[in-house]
Amino acid sequence: MINVFIIDDHQMVIEGFKLLLQNEVEIKVVGSELDAKKALQLLPEINPDVILLDINMPELNGIDACKKITKLGLASKVIAITMHKESSLIRQMLNNGAKGYVLKNAGKKELVEAIKSVFEGKTYLDETSKEIVFNMMTNDKKIKETSSLFPKLSRREKEVLQLILDEHTTQEIADKLFISFGTVETHRRNMLIKTGTRNTAGLVKVAMEYSLHT
Repeated sequence: MINVFIIDDHQMVIEGFKLLLQNEVEIKVVGSELDAKKALQLLPEINPDVILLDINMPELNGIDACKKITKLGLASKVIAITMHKESSLIRQMLNNGAKGYVLKNAGKKELVEAIKSVFEGKTYLDETSKEIVFNMMTNDKKIKETSSLFPKLSRREKEVLQLILDEHTTQEIADKLFISFGTVETHRRNMLIKTGTRNTAGLVKVAMEYSLHT
C-alpha cells in the first residue's frame, strides 16, 4: 500500500485527487492539508510514502516547502502538482528534492503512474515537463542566455510589475488596472514563484537586473 499525503490550498483540488485515487487498491490517501506550514508539522508523524505538493500557495510556496520537507529527512517522495510549466520551476523543484512533476490537467492514469514510479525510486516527469527538461539539457547555448534564467511574464504580470517598480500600492495597482486587490496579490505571488524570490524587494531587484518588466 502506497500512503499519499496531499498539500494544496484549494479544498476542491484535494477532494478531486481523493476521488481519482479512491478506487486504487495499491494507493491510500492518509491525509491532506491546505497550509504547507501546518503540513510540515504533521508529516514527521504521518510519514507518508508520497506527497502531492502544489507549488502556488500563500504563506509558504511549494518550492520552499519541498526544500523544508527534504530537510526533514523523511522517506517521503515529493511530486509537484501544478499548472505551471516553466523550466525554472521544474529545475527548482527537482533541485529541492522533488522526485516528480505533473501538471494538474493530467488524467488519473498519469497521476497513478507518477505515484507508483516515485514510490519505486524513479523520477517521474509528465510528457510536457519531460520535453521542457530535454530542451533545457540539449540547448546549452540558449540556457546560458540571460533571458532563459527566468520564465516569461504574462502581459498583465508585466503591467503589475511596472506599477510595483513605480512604487504604487496594491490597491493603487488594482484601481489603475481595473482588477481586484486579490488579483493583484495573485499576480505578485505568481511572479515571486516564477523568479524564485521570497518577497517584493527581491522581485524588484531581479526585475531591474534582468529587465523582466520590458
